[in-house]
Amino acid sequence: MSDTAPYHKDTSPMSGTKLFFITVLGVVVGLFAFIILLFSVIASIATALTAGGGEPDVPVVLEIDLRDNLIDSPVTPTLFGEDPPSVVAIVRSLERAKTDDDVKGVFIRGESFGMAPASAEELRLALIDFRGSGKFVVTHAQGLGSTSILPYHAISASDEIWLQAGSTVATAGLYSQMPFYRGVLDKIDAQPQFFRHGDYKTAVNSYTETGPTPAQIEARSSLLSAIFDETVENIATDRGLTRDALLRLLGTAPRGAADAVEVGLADRLGYLEEARDHVAELAGDEDTRFESVTDYRARPKIGKPVIALIEGQGTILPGESGGDGLFNAATNIGGETLAGNLEDALDDEDVKAVVLRISSGGGSPAASDQIRAAVLRVQAAGKPVVVSMGQYAASGGYYIAAPADHIVALPQTITGSIGIFGGKVALEETFANVGYNIEAIRIGGEYAGAYSADEPFTEAQAEAYARDIERMYEDFLAVVAEGRDMTRDEVFAVAERRVWTGTQALERDLVDELGGFDTALAAAKRLAEIDADADVHIKRFPRPKSREEMFNELLSGSAAVGSDLEALSAVMRKPEVQALLRAREALGTQGQEMQAQLPVIR
Repeated sequence: MSDTAPYHKDTSPMSGTKLFFITVLGVVVGLFAFIILLFSVIASIATALTAGGGEPDVPVVLEIDLRDNLIDSPVTPTLFGEDPPSVVAIVRSLERAKTDDDVKGVFIRGESFGMAPASAEELRLALIDFRGSGKFVVTHAQGLGSTSILPYHAISASDEIWLQAGSTVATAGLYSQMPFYRGVLDKIDAQPQFFRHGDYKTAVNSYTETGPTPAQIEARSSLLSAIFDETVENIATDRGLTRDALLRLLGTAPRGAADAVEVGLADRLGYLEEARDHVAELAGDEDTRFESVTDYRARPKIGKPVIALIEGQGTILPGESGGDGLFNAATNIGGETLAGNLEDALDDEDVKAVVLRISSGGGSPAASDQIRAAVLRVQAAGKPVVVSMGQYAASGGYYIAAPADHIVALPQTITGSIGIFGGKVALEETFANVGYNIEAIRIGGEYAGAYSADEPFTEAQAEAYARDIERMYEDFLAVVAEGRDMTRDEVFAVAERRVWTGTQALERDLVDELGGFDTALAAAKRLAEIDADADVHIKRFPRPKSREEMFNELLSGSAAVGSDLEALSAVMRKPEVQALLRAREALGTQGQEMQAQLPVIR
């Protein structure tokens, strides 16, 4: 929707009253932060005294809680929040714990309704590797209520799976919906105008179609079938079942916990406390200490070769990565931020190679190209760059991966989508239906105002916009061709603007190797000519800030408290304006042409 006057950010000086109240609120927030920090320090001291106060050592069991959704990579914690659990952090902790004599095993709290295929797969691989060191993995679930096979895939490699008696195992398969808004748009006389390349760049179909096209059904079915087939093979291997036997079990879901034990989907019935007692017994001491895997820390590896770890997840946007305030952790990729992190790794003389972890469906072409240019500068300095693909690395996510020296994807990573789309939903007729009229005056070239959602493209604007989309698409093909040592036509033939699993991408030379973070780290060591068995120091860029540092920044006024309070104040004053602005921003795709429509798989 449109306002009758352009929206301008209020840049007028704050009144004395407003400044006073914001100052008071800032002081209150600061005092609250100080109290939290004080208790945190006291708790840390108490923990240290308990651990090192002469008490006999007790076995340690790492605990992984899969009941909440996992993000792909760690993010900087907020001052008032906990570190969100991430796949990469868990994998790294399990790798370190393999050789830690104090750690005897892993205890998992099972179940998740929102796990990405590649996340479940990477956790499974890490658990198999951990068990290879002779240590145990036990899972307890108070039922497996998700019909998705993915949460079960994450725990299927456990030595034992416990279920609470009376619970349900609903594990059946995969399910993915495709929303279509064209019927709604037609009812309100809104006009979708989108441009794309190829039948498989289907993100626009939600707006231009009332149902899936044959190409869309083919692509989505192919993707789900590939993920399902690999998952079934893995689970059957883990549980000692044949593929056909497992398929029969999935086809007769749901079943009770006792029945699940009887058919081999679980091993034992018991409550959480009973499972924990059993794990303590396996560890060899009833006083076994259960420690969250997110709290498990590595011993410093001073003097070891340094490999940089740079992580990016979420939508790719221009500018800085958002969310690093008092309350919200960053979950998008700012081109300025990620490129800056790569530059810092380039300037660090100790860094021998870079592992770039990507979990993104893309976004801004300009920001993606900024990151790609930074990757090329790191390589020009003689430091190899290895990409580790997480849950997704599609469209713009693949664009920034293409120039890497080596690309590693999980078999169930969703990648590819080498294509471009763009357009808008024009609302002129919608407004007319309610008597709302907008008249525009254009000075200069006819392309002025082309991105406005208030009126449709003119014929000249549509032709110009289509040419721009074509140019961006050819640039995309050229970037992939150069990075993958292919011709433009070879890229065009295998890309087809569709998404692939990592396994399918390997068959098409879009990635170099299948595996998770550990596989990418091994490739980085190899390219940096570091011995495969040598210990390395993994240095994250940027270095995570401690809460003490964030607290000091808060008191010094350099933290984001001012912007957080201003944003909160604005929302409280004019919530309807903020809602309208967000709705309007969603109507166009300018600046997000390199964004894949990633399927939600359950």
